[in-house]
Amino acid sequence: MSNRRLVIAGTGSGVGKTTMTIGIMAALRKKGYTVQGFKCGPDYIDPTYHTAVTGRPSRNVDSWMLSSELVKEIVERGSKGADISIIEGVMGLYDGKDPTNNAGTTAEISMITKSPVVLIVNCASMARSAAAIVKGFQLLEPDTNIVAVIANRVGSVGHFNIVKTAIEQECGIPVVGYLKRDEELSIPERHLGLVPSVERGELDPFFEKLAAVVAETVDIDRLYELAEAPQLEIKESQFTRQSEPSVRIAVARDAAFNFYYEENLEILEAYGAELVPFSPLAGETVPQDIHGLYIGGGFPEEFAEELADQKLVKQSIKAAIEAGLPTLAECGGFMFLTEAIETSDNQTYEMVGLIPGTVKMQTKLAALGYREITGSTGNFLLAGNLQAKGHEFHYSTFHPKDEISPAYQTKGMRGIKEEGYLNGQLIAGYTHFHFGSCPAMVENWINQCKEIKANG
Repeated sequence: MSNRRLVIAGTGSGVGKTTMTIGIMAALRKKGYTVQGFKCGPDYIDPTYHTAVTGRPSRNVDSWMLSSELVKEIVERGSKGADISIIEGVMGLYDGKDPTNNAGTTAEISMITKSPVVLIVNCASMARSAAAIVKGFQLLEPDTNIVAVIANRVGSVGHFNIVKTAIEQECGIPVVGYLKRDEELSIPERHLGLVPSVERGELDPFFEKLAAVVAETVDIDRLYELAEAPQLEIKESQFTRQSEPSVRIAVARDAAFNFYYEENLEILEAYGAELVPFSPLAGETVPQDIHGLYIGGGFPEEFAEELADQKLVKQSIKAAIEAGLPTLAECGGFMFLTEAIETSDNQTYEMVGLIPGTVKMQTKLAALGYREITGSTGNFLLAGNLQAKGHEFHYSTFHPKDEISPAYQTKGMRGIKEEGYLNGQLIAGYTHFHFGSCPAMVENWINQCKEIKANG
């Protein structure tokens, strides 16, 4: 395994991190390298691009939700078999949960993983000032190892040379390339419905073009040289199999439901679950001999009409949960279990009907941010005063028909609120969990599944 890795960071959101990351990955692949992708923060969409370009599942690393040791292990495990790992940052290099420190920032990830940083700078309408920006990023946190700069949105080769001269003189690090201002090189608007097109390969021609353009103006060989990093030492693995598979958990996984952290699935397997994927969208009912059910996030609203037509699927899911199957439904899964989804064009589609109420789509964000999660009374996942971490990100709102029992309390920037729906063995809500923040919740889930199996 190679110990080469780079963090691709930006001075802020919107400077072209994803475009540059995908271009670099694609250019490295063209040179014959095996590339592993990672994404800082709780993002399900950017990793789909990484996966499409590299041919390897991209993984999330998050230093707020997870311990430093687990972050290191995810990078070390995920990098096995790769020649180089590319870690895409989130927001600006120093932007995270708290403006007074590095908690949850791309910078913190780079320091935990001892990864060199390549800083993407939007150089439109500036010259020597670009050096001042880079110098500031160097000085704010000296332990952040910024090894190179890529200038984005330059007006010409001459403009690039001016910026390059200023940065290299004042900051002492190389400017290894640039991209010109070119709207055709922007990643198509990243919204939920785009991911299926990524998975179908519809953006492959765009990726090919991006690889060619990046290879022409960015020194890929120099980036590979600069990526050398020390091996990460792992003290104790979170993914060591505790036992042979003892229960079977069905996982809804298709174009409508695909927001899963790879580590969540691997931790379930480590604790004794055999995962059985099925596709509600393709008309697949709940598999036989199942002891638990996991319906992750995604975009059921994009496929609301198709899901509404899957009557046998909906009946099988409703019957299984009503029979006591220990179930976690996150965000899109929660939406699917309600009575109906009303789309943004005011069309209403019937869903599973287990949760009394409807979901209404809107054009503005309804919730966004990290969450500290405490279970309500009766929540088997978080029994025993367990606390987990996760996040919310959704454009819909839930409108309950009657008074319902919340699944948990979540704490975010705007305080504490009750969230989700709890009924027996069903735990559902908008919150996405990261099991790595609380592996004991997985143990609780497996134990509940074992009871179902024993009484089956």
